[in-house]
Amino acid sequence: MVGRPLDSARLGETLLPKRLALPIFCSDPLSSVAYATEEILLVVGLGGVVLLHLAWYAAAAIVVVLAVVVASYRQTCYAYPGGGGAYIVSAQNLGRDAALTAASALLVDYVLTVAVSVVSGVAAITSAIPELGGHDVALSVGFVSLLALMNLRGVRESGRIFAVPTYGFIFFVYLMFAFAAVRMATGATPRAESADLPLHAASAFSGPALVLLGMRAFASGCTALTGVEAISNGVPAFRRPKSRNAATTLLVVGFFSITMFAGITFLAMVYQVHVAVDTTALGLPPHTPTATALAQIGRASFGDAHTFFYLLQAFTAGVLILAANTAFNGFPMLASILAADSYLPRQLHNRGDRLVFSNGVTLLALAAIGLIVLFKAELTHLIQLYIIGVFVSFTLSQTGMVRHWRGMLAEPGLPRPVRLRHRRSQAINAVGALLTGVVLVIVLITKFTHGAWIVAIAMPLLFLAMRGVHEHYRRVAEELAVAPDARPWEPAGNHVVVLVSALHAPTLKALGYARALRPTSLHALTVAVDPRDVQGLREQWDAHDIDVPLQVLSSPYRDFTRPVIDYIVDVGARNPGGALTVVIPEYIVGHWWEHLLHNQSALRLKARLLFTPGVTVVNVPYRLSSSKALRSHRDERVTG
Repeated sequence: MVGRPLDSARLGETLLPKRLALPIFCSDPLSSVAYATEEILLVVGLGGVVLLHLAWYAAAAIVVVLAVVVASYRQTCYAYPGGGGAYIVSAQNLGRDAALTAASALLVDYVLTVAVSVVSGVAAITSAIPELGGHDVALSVGFVSLLALMNLRGVRESGRIFAVPTYGFIFFVYLMFAFAAVRMATGATPRAESADLPLHAASAFSGPALVLLGMRAFASGCTALTGVEAISNGVPAFRRPKSRNAATTLLVVGFFSITMFAGITFLAMVYQVHVAVDTTALGLPPHTPTATALAQIGRASFGDAHTFFYLLQAFTAGVLILAANTAFNGFPMLASILAADSYLPRQLHNRGDRLVFSNGVTLLALAAIGLIVLFKAELTHLIQLYIIGVFVSFTLSQTGMVRHWRGMLAEPGLPRPVRLRHRRSQAINAVGALLTGVVLVIVLITKFTHGAWIVAIAMPLLFLAMRGVHEHYRRVAEELAVAPDARPWEPAGNHVVVLVSALHAPTLKALGYARALRPTSLHALTVAVDPRDVQGLREQWDAHDIDVPLQVLSSPYRDFTRPVIDYIVDVGARNPGGALTVVIPEYIVGHWWEHLLHNQSALRLKARLLFTPGVTVVNVPYRLSSSKALRSHRDERVTG
């Protein structure tokens, strides 16, 4: 399903040109303009029509923050050509705890990026095709699964797929602006379909309440900044010159994001778009499906050109869903770095058959699906959890960059042009750190009681979990460490016990293997659960003239495991300093259902013996005909 395996030597072939890197790393910040304006209008709409003018101020502030963040992360691209994510920058400049804080924030936000992007994409689909309303959860889960499969096929292949909706979305948004400009220049006055609907205030807002409402609108609209850091994380994926190509791509993305967000907000205000969380505020029955703000703007701008409207909605849905790809690139890469540093399970560091971090891709998909199901694919609820992690990582990253440039400036003998360049970069990052820190405080204050408290709890828990994983790996490393004067262990003899349930071909093979070990002592062991079976085994043993002593253990309570463990422990106690090897014959079957019928006692016994000190467990496999046939069939397929 994910394609043929790729040789590790072909890793360089997956490097990306700028035209493919833009849709892969930047679909999230580009697509977020599709709903950022609507999030502002939803908040200011709580104060009724009279407060809609606050959207202008919120949007202007967001444009300033977006420009500063883009400029700040361009410095990171140059300073960290090996990848300058918030975790790496914080680890090198602010210490371990700051780095883990940034990492926990990013991991949580990557999961939310997938959930929010896909759910908002499905909302764009249901805005164009209302008949699909009510199937949001199933559609969202299906799209997340599809995205995971595409990413398991590899970054470069997925980039070609993602390029079409990303560039299509950009084209049709600017085409919408052109239609709107022409219509307004010719005297037409387009109006949104919701312009005539009343927008009732939820309550009276004045004084501190009005300020808080404006801050909340700004915080909600800051979703337009999500994903900006992805390029600085993925600098190694760019073709050479990596830093310059990454910084150029980020500049282009910043231009597109700012102009599209500003244009959509301008048209939303001119067209008098009215949206509300509760449709009763619009004079409509509760839970009445309504079109998104962008859909209303597109329908009003294109007028009778319905084809363009549906294409806009199609590409919007496509880019919103594929915006999750930013997280599918960032999460596995960050998880791999954390796993290499022993803060996450080491399986997350491994690349799969297609040279992607397939375990990280799978984990991200499962976490996002869990969120979508838990919140029933309701964007209004999911969006409240969003962007806190983004601004935590923004603030830590930019603060770390200020420390980075301070260290660079401390180097003696720097040429004046280089020193001036470093000071300019430090100033840009200082402004970015200050601004994103202020935004973080605003986001926390305004979103905490609306669901953001979940993220505020999840991040510290993840932080503690990573510390715990690191501590576990540290303890294991200490226990496994070899002293400078250590030599290979030379046991005082090898005492071998062969477990026997009946005298059959697997038993004879296990006895032969045990002899080949040249043991100090060798004997067979069986448990007398049924006296008649033991009597038959003794007769067969004598009839075949087997010269290995057979030890029979009594088990009046029909327990097989406990008597064997007690006996093995006793043998070890009588032979201190020696090796104790338990040989278990086991026949191998070819079909899954046969596993349910065989070897259950052996599995239980092996599990207990593995935790018995001083014991080495050896399995001697004996393949039955079903296993041989299955292997022969597989060999034929490989040869074919």
